[in-house]
Amino acid sequence: MAKHGWGGRPPASEAEARQRIVDATARCVDRYGVTKTTLSDVATELGVTRQTVYRHFARVSDIIAEVAAQGADAFVDRLVAHLAGITDPAEAVIEGMLFCTRTIPTEPRVSLLLRLDDSTAFARGATTDTTIAYGARMLRRFAVDWTAAGFTDADLHDLAEVIMRLLTSFLQNPDAPEDEDRLRALLNRWLAPAFRAGAVR
Repeated sequence: MAKHGWGGRPPASEAEARQRIVDATARCVDRYGVTKTTLSDVATELGVTRQTVYRHFARVSDIIAEVAAQGADAFVDRLVAHLAGITDPAEAVIEGMLFCTRTIPTEPRVSLLLRLDDSTAFARGATTDTTIAYGARMLRRFAVDWTAAGFTDADLHDLAEVIMRLLTSFLQNPDAPEDEDRLRALLNRWLAPAFRAGAVR
């Protein structure tokens, strides 16, 4: 690996180089916004040439996707910890949605995944096959025995889509923080019965 650039601290491996590029991109996004961050910005942040960045990532959008994915992984870890011990499917999903509506707006990397910075792309970003599949994997990490509750893998995929579509609406039109109890009551009245119907089916 080249010994020049990188602020005088060249990475020791390919993996370290890629991670440092991802971290630099995250800083640039925080500083300039996702739509204005360029490969040149990332290269300058690292003290390397654009060509050096190209050797590891073909496009800035590929780096931003990795920034978003890493942020989402860390966010889900916190979500799962928040829901620890909740084994009822409806309660887990509703409390998870409330956690998301409260927390995602303050999570820049998760916002990248959902394209919260771009209202015209937000709904598409939140409901792509990739995002919905990620949501289904997230549900499987809950402390819920989905099989015992009567849910198949296909059901979890459909449930993830419903959740993402609801979250799209809630995140685009947020309530005041004091309205969280009202939102919990709304979800318990209209969403929770769907879980009982699924189990009966």
